[in-house]
Amino acid sequence: MISIPLSEYNELKTLIASLSEKIKFLIESNNSKDEKIKGLEEKINLLKNGRKSNTSSTPPSQDIGRSNKKNSRIKTGRKTGGQDDHPGYYLERKEIPDEIIDHKADYCSNCGADLRQVDSKLNGNESKQEVIIPSIQAQYLEHRSHSKTCPCCKAICKGVIPERLKAPIQYGSSVSTAVVYFSVVQYMPYKRIAITLRDIFHIPISEGTVDNMLDRSMEKAKPVYSIIQNKIGQSKIVGGDETGCRIANKTGWFFTWQNSSLTFIASSFSRGYKTIETYFKDGFPKAIYVSDCLPAQLKTPALHHQLCIAHLIRELTNFYDALSCIWSKEMKQLLQEVTHLKHQLTEKDYPKDPTDRQSNLSVIDLEKRLDTLLASDYSKRHQKVQAFTKRLIKNRDSIFTFLHHFNVPPDNNGSERAFRNVKVKTKVSGQFRTEKGAERFAVLRSVVDTATKNGQNIYQAIAAVENMAPA
Repeated sequence: MISIPLSEYNELKTLIASLSEKIKFLIESNNSKDEKIKGLEEKINLLKNGRKSNTSSTPPSQDIGRSNKKNSRIKTGRKTGGQDDHPGYYLERKEIPDEIIDHKADYCSNCGADLRQVDSKLNGNESKQEVIIPSIQAQYLEHRSHSKTCPCCKAICKGVIPERLKAPIQYGSSVSTAVVYFSVVQYMPYKRIAITLRDIFHIPISEGTVDNMLDRSMEKAKPVYSIIQNKIGQSKIVGGDETGCRIANKTGWFFTWQNSSLTFIASSFSRGYKTIETYFKDGFPKAIYVSDCLPAQLKTPALHHQLCIAHLIRELTNFYDALSCIWSKEMKQLLQEVTHLKHQLTEKDYPKDPTDRQSNLSVIDLEKRLDTLLASDYSKRHQKVQAFTKRLIKNRDSIFTFLHHFNVPPDNNGSERAFRNVKVKTKVSGQFRTEKGAERFAVLRSVVDTATKNGQNIYQAIAAVENMAPA
């Protein structure tokens, strides 16, 4: 047995105690870093997973690993291609053609005899039609004012040239109609519009003139724009949404309020409630308002609210894929079942009084399942899932509104469709270079989309607006 002097023993004991403290500190520090790393990994997973088109509004072109992308759609069991009840489309012959071209033999193919003076007859029904576009040439209409002398009082009476003609020569409404159609419907930039009018219609026009035409068209469309706004404000169902966009080199926003027959679009530099209040001060007192969970949208006054189920399902998919959250999977399954049920219900399945929520057993069961999921303990879930759960609890009465109103959709896809035109326009042009340009597109596109929803020919609808007097 080795004996150690007391002084050395005490030093060794102190050293061991010091090392123990350091080891304890390192263990605690390591555990803390492990927790931090775990939290960061979860955050990274959420962010990476959120960049997929099935878990966010990110377009499919930006998906990571698109070849391995999962399809979030539920299989319907139907075969691919056209369905049996699809009417189909094919090119039909015109009963009375615009021109008939007869093909006759001039010489005998057997002996070479001249047949040009011999009468011919049609070979049964042997005929074929060809659809062509004739050469387009702009017409120049000259308006001349004539005067007449009255034989009774000798007064000189002059013919009046239409008031719309201000200059010695100017473009007619059909040209501005084409410009609006190319810009707002086909999303063409000014330069391409000018080239198209020059090459196809033989009309010389500058990009500045194109801009001026669109300005005048917006002023003519404003009365129709106001009518759409007023009708939206009195509608029974309204979907609202917003999307970001570059306007005059700044971050701007396009808002839309729409339903099955109307579309109203507005541009703004504010994403907040201020913009909604600007256009609809009283909100939608007669409507069920369908939107996502943006606070400004939920703050909008309405008869009832309906949260977009598609948005909720995307978030839940993200939580389950990134965090393996079982609660998210169960809630997603419930929402998918509810959406499926919506498509199965007919108008007679809905109660005459929407406040009567006890008439449909299937709906009652789904409501109870929702309450059970919301009542479960969420304190140990990821903070993002906790915030999501609290949001659902706060807006509980706005989740299944569509199950009690026949015409209310379960999602806000109609609003997102209204924004596709904005995204395509910015992809082609890069951005809206001026605030007025954004406003102009919003006004004209509102008229175009509303005309489309009501089965009108878009070009003819624009022409009707162009022939209106300026506001």
